[in-house]
Amino acid sequence: MNGHDSSGTTNATRPSRQINVVLRSQEAYGTASTAQPLESDPLPSVKPLPSSDHYAEIQKELEPMVGMENVKALVYEIYALLYISRMRSEAGLFGGSHVYHMIFKGNPGTGKTTIARIVAKLFQKMGVLSKGHLIEVERADLVGEYIGHTAQKTRDLVRKALGGVLFVDEAYSLARGGEKDFGKEAIDTLVKAMEDNRNGFVLILAGYPAEIDDFLQTNPGLPSRFPIQIDFPDYTVDQLIQISELMAKDRDYILQPQTIFKLRQHLMLEKVATMFSFSNARYVRNTIEKAIRHQAVRLLGQYASGVPGKQELMSIRPEDLKWDGK
Repeated sequence: MNGHDSSGTTNATRPSRQINVVLRSQEAYGTASTAQPLESDPLPSVKPLPSSDHYAEIQKELEPMVGMENVKALVYEIYALLYISRMRSEAGLFGGSHVYHMIFKGNPGTGKTTIARIVAKLFQKMGVLSKGHLIEVERADLVGEYIGHTAQKTRDLVRKALGGVLFVDEAYSLARGGEKDFGKEAIDTLVKAMEDNRNGFVLILAGYPAEIDDFLQTNPGLPSRFPIQIDFPDYTVDQLIQISELMAKDRDYILQPQTIFKLRQHLMLEKVATMFSFSNARYVRNTIEKAIRHQAVRLLGQYASGVPGKQELMSIRPEDLKWDGK
């Protein structure tokens, strides 16, 4: 990823008004009793939860991520739901059985895979998933070459994902081949696996927003199976600059002011020129890594018979930023 961020903890713990997330119970609602317990009625004793704060480690991973306030708020909502549901169960109250399958909508380089890993870790820490690992797949991993091959490949991957998260990138590609394409068989197998292993794994489908919306319309039963849907917006130029500086810092490099100015001008033009294919933080990462290579060549030429100082070894100058044809 994927992008990094400097947001503080308050954004992660404050639910965002922009989120449109519904966490539905898998079980039908029963007849509710009209009688309300008095405040003085004693509840069964609640076993104390583990003293360690499971969210603290997750929060440390979320904090340095640029933007994504709606994602951070959603992750905290899931944590809060899991925590309170456990307390309710231990107090003798109905804890519910929630569905956590998700849809991630966003362009490349917006952090979908990184957030999927964080979500898997959170579910493992809170006891929802036994392993918390992430299995990342795409169409070629699921679709076979002959009848029956796709179902077997898909079931094998689901088996590997049990106890963790199965992350299907560009999931809409499964429905692009029409009725006779084996991709439909992969979809049907995944849907059946969701029913057969209701609490055994979490399925996350990811891809471009418009394509994902079209994909969900191919099967009337799909949208209701993914109650958590979240958008990963493109980064602004300011956010991309922030990401680039953090990426450089992580590698013990510094972008000089004129370097940042040059990068900003380029990103403004590139985002417009490649509106539908711009890869966001991934593009910035590739740019920084290429600049580091160019800096190495420049320093080797300048200091063939000497040793550059520490500041020079760390500095990325404007001439180190190069793009194809520019």
